[in-house]
Amino acid sequence: MATYTKYETYVEHLSNSTIDAFGTTDLFKAAITTDAPVVATDDALVNTTQIAGNNGYTTGGDDIQNDSTRTGLTITFTAVDVVWTATTGNLGTSTTGRYFVIHDDTSITDKLMCYFDYGGTFTVAVGETMTLDFGASLYTLT
Repeated sequence: MATYTKYETYVEHLSNSTIDAFGTTDLFKAAITTDAPVVATDDALVNTTQIAGNNGYTTGGDDIQNDSTRTGLTITFTAVDVVWTATTGNLGTSTTGRYFVIHDDTSITDKLMCYFDYGGTFTVAVGETMTLDFGASLYTLT
C-alpha cells in the first residue's frame, strides 16, 4: 500500500484561495515521478522528475476526476482510481517510477497537493497495469 503524504504548501494554497479544491472547479491529475519529494519546499510539478511520457504514460499525468462535497462540518475530497497500462514497452520506458504525485493542473504552475510513496521502484512491462487506488476518499477536512 502506498503511503499518503501532503505537501506543506498545499494548505497555504487552500488558505490563499490559489487552489479551489471544493467541487469540481479545478482539475487535479496524478503523475508518476522518480525523485523523493520534499514536502516542506516542493511546490509545483516542475519540482519533480516524471517518468518519460510514452508507452501508456502521458507527461503531466492523468485526470483523477476529483470532486468534493460537504456534510455538516466535514468536507470529503474524492477521486477516481487511475490505471496506467504499458503499451509498446515499459510504461514511460522507466524502471524507476516510485511516487504518485497529485497536482492541480488548473493552476498555472501545477501546484502540488500530495504524493503516495510506493515504497520502492517499479516497472510496468508491456500489457501490465499500474493502479493508483484512492479508496473511499483522498482526504477529509473537519
